[in-house]
Amino acid sequence: MLRRIRLGLMVAFTSLCTPATAADIDARFKAFGVGSALPERDIQRQLIGTPLYDMNLDLRLMFAANKGGFSFSAENTTLYQNGDSLAFFNNPQNTLDQSPTDDSRRIMDLTWTIDDGDRYQALNRMDRLYVRYSNGPYRVTLGRQAVSWGSGIAFQPMDLFSPFAPTTVDRDFKAGDDLIQIEKLNDGGSDIQLLVVGRRDDQGRITGQAHSVAGKWHGFVSLGEVELVAGKHYVDQVYAFAVRYPLGGALLRSDWVGTRLRSGDWKLSAIVNLDYSLVVNDHNVYVFGEYFYNGFGVNDLPDSPLLLPDPLKERLARGEVFSLMKHYTALGASVEWHPLVTQTLTVITNLKDLSNLIQTQVTYNPGDHQMLEAGVVFSVGHPGEEFGGVPLAGSRLTSGGSTQGYLRWVWYF
Repeated sequence: MLRRIRLGLMVAFTSLCTPATAADIDARFKAFGVGSALPERDIQRQLIGTPLYDMNLDLRLMFAANKGGFSFSAENTTLYQNGDSLAFFNNPQNTLDQSPTDDSRRIMDLTWTIDDGDRYQALNRMDRLYVRYSNGPYRVTLGRQAVSWGSGIAFQPMDLFSPFAPTTVDRDFKAGDDLIQIEKLNDGGSDIQLLVVGRRDDQGRITGQAHSVAGKWHGFVSLGEVELVAGKHYVDQVYAFAVRYPLGGALLRSDWVGTRLRSGDWKLSAIVNLDYSLVVNDHNVYVFGEYFYNGFGVNDLPDSPLLLPDPLKERLARGEVFSLMKHYTALGASVEWHPLVTQTLTVITNLKDLSNLIQTQVTYNPGDHQMLEAGVVFSVGHPGEEFGGVPLAGSRLTSGGSTQGYLRWVWYF
């Protein structure tokens, strides 16, 4: 089956590559460096010391072609990673760079290693490879493509397909999944989507128990927008409701996601956020506030991650959830100090233990083709609290709670 999928995509690519085809080729180069100062009780500091330094170099080549109602996209990434943290588990709240490095869960294995060692690895990966057919109100996509559902700003409970962590810096390209997506635009502006995301299980087998199948209706009610979702995610049933409504110059959003586990238990996760743009002393300012309820989270952190509930551990391992407890707020602001310089600030608070994760960043855009970002992420909390250091053996040995400084340069050409 996998060979037939690859063959079909290559046949589509060949048919599109004709003199009558409109084609476009672009490239992006990214350099991302991080320095981390670890707290005294952190397991990584106990093993290799502090500070730690890590670097990623990323070249992304992007090809797109259109002919008639068909379009084709292929995007290839060559990634080089070098650093002290390469072989260690990183605290999920501090995921600054989410560049995919393997396809163990995806149907198509489009990643291969060029070279690797104790502190480095070089690999090549096809992150987009899909054919799309559009005909009137219908659109069908087959292959590897990214999908984003939901209205979260920092937290994404409705986005089950490779969501970004709250602190992720590089959000230019979301990781692609192997999928079939059918979309229909209805009269009046509403639309319907049917989505099938194929995956492998822990043993590498392509099975329905690892797939996601969902339908989504999006429409308008009065001045607002409404989304309804129903589907199966791995072995669980998922039902979701989202609403977006303008309040004066602000926009109110809320996502509610109910998950019926295979055991029959229900878990509810939700976000409510409000954002607003204004001008202060001739500077463009954007502010937001968000509340997140993690239905899979715990009320109190256990002495070891092994003692976390299985549904939470599964979602942490799959990269769907990045928080361990239940109640959070995220407050943020962005100020355009100069047409080329913008600063952002985000404060994430665990409302139970009152630990905080604070991230601030300055972005310099010298032109349409380049961007330079410098930022720092630091934790405010005690060992054993979520953002002060997740307990591994009680508060005596922890993971996370570091102070990190990063520099990111992006060049499109």
